[in-house]
Formats: sequence, structure tokens, C-alpha cells
Amino acid sequence: MGHGPRYKVPFRRRREGRTDFHQRFTLVRSGHHRLVVRKSLKHMTVQIAQAKKEGDYILVSSHSTELKPYGWDKATSNIPAAYLTGYLCGLRAKKAGITTAVLDMGLQRIIPGSRIFAALIGAVDAGLEVPLSEEVLPSPERKQGAHIGTKTLFTAVKKKIEEAEA
Repeated sequence: MGHGPRYKVPFRRRREGRTDFHQRFTLVRSGHHRLVVRKSLKHMTVQIAQAKKEGDYILVSSHSTELKPYGWDKATSNIPAAYLTGYLCGLRAKKAGITTAVLDMGLQRIIPGSRIFAALIGAVDAGLEVPLSEEVLPSPERKQGAHIGTKTLFTAVKKKIEEAEA
């Protein structure tokens, strides 16, 4: 740790390893809405945030536990659940008049085909315009849950979400 009269203590969230302020500054400075995708061991959260001087405002949000009323009775921490959560958030954003956003992954590592990119493609399929690269997206089979046997449930839940949110 630094010493001396000119040493500056980093921000608390930087010391805790919770925020990359350089990345956040570039995202906020862009002026676009942010598609904030956060994952935990059991759930996914997808939000559309707008940065203002007073702080961030969450305009639209969806959580993977919200899939249960639509008939999703499987785990909420897999790729199909992440896709459906992003799809739900994208439909809500479209209804709120939000058309474009940029992806905000936070401190998550870029892993091609991961849950974060499944949520991203879900939001894009719902009509949200987000710049992306096709190489990082999960395959259509994994997105629908063919690798875990939830393909028929996935299509039924997606149809119910479309009917309820449209």
C-alpha cells in the first residue's frame, strides 16, 4: 500500500473489486441506455439503466424468478432461463419506448456462449438494438435448452411471455 502525503486512496467500490470505473465512465459518457446483465449462482437479472447526475435510474427490469408464472419450473440459472429473462426485459423495454442500448457486463469475464450473452440475444430477439458480435452468442440449440431437455418447455414459456407482454 502507498505511503506519503500524495497517496490517494482509491474509491471504496474499486478497493472492494466491485466496480471498474474506467469502463463505467465510457459507458455512461456514451449517452445510451445500458443493458445491465448480472448473474448469481441461482438467478439472472437483466435491467435497462439510464445514468443521471444523481445516480442510475432503472427504467425496465426482469429477474429470472419472474419466469415461474409463465410456466418455467426448471432452474433459473441456465442458458434458456437467461435467454427468457433477457427476452422478457426486451419486450418490456420495447413497450416502454426504449429501442437501443449498450451491454454492461460489469466485472464479468467474456466467455463465449455464456448466460450473459444468452440474456443479450434474448433482448435482441425481443426487438432491442444492441451492438454485438455473433461469435460470442450461444448456439440456437443451447439457447433453447436442447442440451438439458427443456426445448418444448422453452417454446411454450416463450409463447406465454409474448402473449402476456404484447
